[in-house]
Amino acid sequence: MENLGSLAILLALCLALYATAACVIGRIKNKPFLIVSGERAVYGLWALITTASGILVYSLMTSDFRFAYVAAHSNRTMPILYKYAAWWGGQEGSLLLWSFLLSTYTSVVVFTNRRKHRDMMPWVIGVLTTIQSFFLVLNNFIANPFQMLAVDKLITAVPDGAGLSPLLQYPAMAIHPPMLYLGYVGFSVPFAFAIGSLITRQPGDAWIHTTRRWTLVTWLFQSTGVMLGAAWAYHVLGWGGYWGWDPVENASLLPWLSGTAFLHSVMMQEKKGMMKIWNIVLVSATFFLCILGTLLTRSGIVQSVHAFARSDIGKYFVGFLAVGIAAVIFLILDRLDYLKSEAELESVISRESSFLFNNLILLASCFAVLWGTLFPVISEAISGDKISLDADWYNRLMVPIGLFLLFLTGVGPLFAWRRTSVESLRRNFQFPGIASLVLVGALIAAGMRHFYALISFGFCLFVALTILVEFYKGAKSIGAKNQMNLLRATIELTHRNTRRYGGYLVHMGIVLAFIGFTGHAFNQNEVKELNTGDAMKVGTYELRMVNLAQGDEANYSWHRATMAVTKNGEMLGTLEPEKRFYKASKQGTSEVGIRVRPNEDLYLNFGGMSDDNQRAVIQAYVFPLVSWIWIGTLVVIFGTLVCLVPSKIKLQYARTEVVGYAKNNATVQK
Repeated sequence: MENLGSLAILLALCLALYATAACVIGRIKNKPFLIVSGERAVYGLWALITTASGILVYSLMTSDFRFAYVAAHSNRTMPILYKYAAWWGGQEGSLLLWSFLLSTYTSVVVFTNRRKHRDMMPWVIGVLTTIQSFFLVLNNFIANPFQMLAVDKLITAVPDGAGLSPLLQYPAMAIHPPMLYLGYVGFSVPFAFAIGSLITRQPGDAWIHTTRRWTLVTWLFQSTGVMLGAAWAYHVLGWGGYWGWDPVENASLLPWLSGTAFLHSVMMQEKKGMMKIWNIVLVSATFFLCILGTLLTRSGIVQSVHAFARSDIGKYFVGFLAVGIAAVIFLILDRLDYLKSEAELESVISRESSFLFNNLILLASCFAVLWGTLFPVISEAISGDKISLDADWYNRLMVPIGLFLLFLTGVGPLFAWRRTSVESLRRNFQFPGIASLVLVGALIAAGMRHFYALISFGFCLFVALTILVEFYKGAKSIGAKNQMNLLRATIELTHRNTRRYGGYLVHMGIVLAFIGFTGHAFNQNEVKELNTGDAMKVGTYELRMVNLAQGDEANYSWHRATMAVTKNGEMLGTLEPEKRFYKASKQGTSEVGIRVRPNEDLYLNFGGMSDDNQRAVIQAYVFPLVSWIWIGTLVVIFGTLVCLVPSKIKLQYARTEVVGYAKNNATVQK
């Protein structure tokens, strides 16, 4: 079994190298049979990597502790779900997952474009299989998941494994990493099409149209992965936060920011033939930021609760990044004439300018996060001291940037193309603007003095109202013409232009998430050592410990506090925060108790036992509005799914074309 796994990834590397050479040489020498051979090699590549992945998963499920990877990341008492999640729980397995997903994506690209873009496809496949070759080199020679345990050159097995990191033994962690990987790996495809378009100087925007839906799906995966990571941090780490500006958290955010800019920027190229250089740069930056994120997670060059142990694998990623970035820069400079815009910006007050400002701000935020993430590495290289930037540094920089992006979310879509008249501005923004000012005034009168919170709540109402007004005006018009009620007319309106109104829903989800982010300004916390019968207060809540228990499971031992919760004398129920100690890995984790409500969460963490081992350390927090972050995320996901649904008007237009062609063809035949 172990030899079969190693053989599969070795043969996969050979096929990846062959597919690259066959497609490129076949295109240059005009040898169609070589191109077809390279495309078929992609399917064989997928079959081999799938076989290798299946062997690794089977070994994890059956606790085959002859494998060093299985012994390091699994044990006999782990639930089946976490044994499966151990596939990506360590460095070697996660890199194999990268290769598996990339081979799957490449196979889908080859199959769906088997009759399209024949000039460009050999280069697209060549780029994808080159990336695949790099990861397969790592799989084979640097981080092989099929290494065996041996004593005196004889294969042996340990009685039991160390187990998956306890922090990863949480249901969402069976979803969060694959979602991020689907995003990381998925951005390889639009990058490959962009490079193929540059190499062949494709006329028009074929690569944009081909990859728009693909990029949207990939962005959806990345967004879901980022938010699942935030939810995991909130529910598992026990510190009460959902985003700590950790380097690996930042690594997942960076391609999301540049990918968001790319999704907006492509509209300019589709509508106006503008920002072609922007789009190539943005999609390339997004891909390389995905590779950088993989580097940060796996090299150990930054300290993070998410990162794997320090290894020498980082230098290979650095080399790949250096060569790749240099090649793309050369290609862009060599094709500058091909990338000239077909139109010019006519007015600062226009939709074109709003897209430009949006991209500039997103890139500024991306650079700020990148600088903060790499600052410890840069400072160590210059001064010898590794200096990390704390969360306060990020917040001072990113809060104003985020608020400006929130404002653009509301005003940008309502600007007209080319130029916007003063009357149009007044008509679109008068009501939302006045309502926002009234809200801010009311909050000040109520005693709120937090400057950024006031601005954020005002902008949230402004953007939400602009979106709702757009839906209302369109639905009212359709309802009047077709005798529909407002709800049905709204659904019809959205179906007629899913891309536009799905985008509005995504923007509404961002607004709801910002409401949750703003609640952070009003957090409250208290820490106290308690024995059974003792009480503490946090905010308006009174907490009393009614029981302190301990126990032992096959996988871990635990301490649990049962806390009775009252507010204004009313009993609200009990929460049971718990501290676990996993036997195999000798690591502890927290199982927090949370009372979730739309207005605030009561969050209890069992911090451990006191020095004399007699009292429990309870950390209590009140987090206003935090639930709106998760609600906003669900709305973002729903809005993105709406964007992926074909618009009703386009479908009718396509059917008309087909019917018209059939009738004309029949007439000619007669």
